[in-house]
Amino acid sequence: MKNSPAGKSTAIIAYAPFVGFLIAYYINRDESHEFATWHIKNMFGLSIFFIVSLIVQSQINVRIGDILWLVCLVIWLYSWTMAFFNKRKGIPFLSELFQKWFTFLN
Repeated sequence: MKNSPAGKSTAIIAYAPFVGFLIAYYINRDESHEFATWHIKNMFGLSIFFIVSLIVQSQINVRIGDILWLVCLVIWLYSWTMAFFNKRKGIPFLSELFQKWFTFLN
């Protein structure tokens, strides 16, 4: 198996539910790793998507909110798996936008 990229453990921590990206962000501030930063930004975007799914579920339509929540769960599992296997892959199209939008997380 090839060597793990610097910051792999921080990238995996970023996908811990609820506060993982915050913990990973503070770990990554001391010694910044490009791989970890990419996954921290991705998880921050996923967290926003999760919050949107909860708002839709409670305020607009329960079924649509449930579907969005399930999509968010599947994407989260996929993104965590990509971090585990040393890849910078996430949500098609959106992950690249997250990298541009969330520059304050560098």
